[in-house]
Amino acid sequence: MNDQMASDSSAERLLLSPATKVTCPKCEHEFSLAEGFAKQSLEQLETASHGALERMRAEARAAEDRRARERASKQAELLQQQLKDSQALLEQQQKQHAESLAKARAFEKQAADQAQANMREQLQAQTKQLDDFRKAENRLRKERAELEARQQQLELEVQRKLDEERKQIADNARGAEAERAKLREADLQKKLDDMRHQLDEAQRKAEQGSQQAQGEVLEVILEEQLGVTFPIDVIEEVKKGARGGDVVQKVMTRSGQQAGTMLWEAKRAQNWSAAWPAKLMTDMRDLGAEAGVIVTTSFPNGWPTGQLFGLHDEVWVTSPSAAIPLASALRAGLLEAFKARVASANKGEKMEAVYDYLTSPQFAHKLKAVYLAFRKMREELETERTTMQQRWNRRIKQIDQATVQLVGIAGDLQGLAQQELPQLEMESDLLEGPGETEED
Repeated sequence: MNDQMASDSSAERLLLSPATKVTCPKCEHEFSLAEGFAKQSLEQLETASHGALERMRAEARAAEDRRARERASKQAELLQQQLKDSQALLEQQQKQHAESLAKARAFEKQAADQAQANMREQLQAQTKQLDDFRKAENRLRKERAELEARQQQLELEVQRKLDEERKQIADNARGAEAERAKLREADLQKKLDDMRHQLDEAQRKAEQGSQQAQGEVLEVILEEQLGVTFPIDVIEEVKKGARGGDVVQKVMTRSGQQAGTMLWEAKRAQNWSAAWPAKLMTDMRDLGAEAGVIVTTSFPNGWPTGQLFGLHDEVWVTSPSAAIPLASALRAGLLEAFKARVASANKGEKMEAVYDYLTSPQFAHKLKAVYLAFRKMREELETERTTMQQRWNRRIKQIDQATVQLVGIAGDLQGLAQQELPQLEMESDLLEGPGETEED
């Protein structure tokens, strides 16, 4: 019962609920164990587990010694009783011998008083009887020596039995302790798995909510950049739930005439969807837009590395950093097309004007400005790529260090459980994790 109470108290000390509240000794901020579960908490839990295990072992050893002493006390009492019985028998035999000696002396005295004729016969009889008494005394002494030897042998056998029982009790206690440790480790592993599952589920929900929020942020930034860069154009936001993309840009001339319409779609997702271009084409037809652009952070399969924008499935695809330069180029094309339509009555002269414009230094300067803008964006992108690579390597090193610490904790737990926790064999799985991440 004491062992059960010690086990229950140890379990209460070790098995903590994830909702247990703890208070920071520095900032006095209260938080749950699930929120503050970190390496320091694992080390404290491991220290507490070691201490509790040592206390339980000490209690088991104390219980063993107590039961062994009780058994030894009972055996000693039994042995003392046997010894008392043997001593009583010996005293009785000695008493009989003393009585025999007294009788012999009485016979000797009586023989002296008898007649001389009978003295010799009586003396011979008494001498024979005395020899018998001496033989009896020698026999009694021999039996006493044998009794003492048998008593010593009995004590030795009792001591051996006590040692065997003590060893068996110790083995049983170690087996019971190993079984309890195995159950505690299984409970701890289950709690860790449940907490890991809850964290993964919370992270998945947070990522789903953050993708929609990130898409709205990209849409707002795109609308603001278009409004600032092209103040004379009409920038309209498509209401949530309505068809027609995300942002409508009506290209206006300085005289207030609408030269064309561009439909913008903002996508901030991890993977490209083949349905995006078809949907944008449908929205363009419904709106009557001349150009459609998808601003995205992920590009189609087979997209050239380093290319910031391009035409894909009859719609323009661009990165957020190249959206405004592409808008400038498309807007210029719409304005020129509008001017060509306005001057269609005098097509020949307008074609010549267009040719002169295309061969003019102003057009060359504009193309060069667009090229320089793209080259600057490419340089900034390379800088960002280098920074991200440094962060990536730093996080990989941190993950490796955390993995080594976790494997060490698992090894300590296995050592305490005497290698009876095969489910904690995680070295190969954890050590293969960083390698697979680097290949991905």
